Amino acid sequence: MMAKFEPWIPRQFCLRHQTVLNSQAAEVYRLVCRTDFSAPGFCVLNCGSEFTSSQFRQRMLDLTKSLAVIHESTTGNSLGYLSAARFDQQTTTKFHRDGGPEECFLMLGYEPSEVESEIQIADYARCAFDLGISPQNFLTRHNPMFHSGQTLLAPYVTRLSCFAPTDYQIVCINNLAAPFSREQPRWQGTLHTATILSPDDSRRRVINSTMIGPLPLGIAPAISPEQLHGFVVTTEVRRQGYDKRHLSDDQ
Repeated sequence: MMAKFEPWIPRQFCLRHQTVLNSQAAEVYRLVCRTDFSAPGFCVLNCGSEFTSSQFRQRMLDLTKSLAVIHESTTGNSLGYLSAARFDQQTTTKFHRDGGPEECFLMLGYEPSEVESEIQIADYARCAFDLGISPQNFLTRHNPMFHSGQTLLAPYVTRLSCFAPTDYQIVCINNLAAPFSREQPRWQGTLHTATILSPDDSRRRVINSTMIGPLPLGIAPAISPEQLHGFVVTTEVRRQGYDKRHLSDDQ
């Protein structure tokens, strides 16, 4: 019988930036790309404050390349980008899974911001397992957008207490929706939410948002190298909400 779920503590998912990326990528992969419930399914990588925005985005791409090497050696498949965009997110959300294929993870690059926020992760795959249903069935029957679903998820929530808005940070989140199987292991997903404590339309809370998924060798990813280069060098930031006051480089 599996032990009762306990929220993860910071030393189990909080990482500090290292110059040597390969060893750190191995730890990120272990924490995020879990196939059982012995790892959190997410991590926070604090990269400090010495990067420029463009250098930080390039670091995200470098980390993904290292993760792809690990994934290929583990599964025989590579990893590829499904989306890559930059936006100013200052809207509080409820627990949700980002749209996308059944098997993928999010790599979210948070830039330093004066807009205070709090991020929480809910282990809905573990909750579904304990209830004897699939994660997709859980979302259908116990939608966390509503109170009943939130109540069921409450014991499975971990607050990212090491999240530091003054630093560049990479938050990786397993976004899978597949059921647990010992015979055919699949990544086990989580839900996430952000609470904006001090929204301010005159300031930014920039997220460099990427979605990454398994990719058979030899198949071209959805996002081309040229598009990824544009993602790294652009200064454009999309603002969410048509009623917001736009800054000079908003798109």
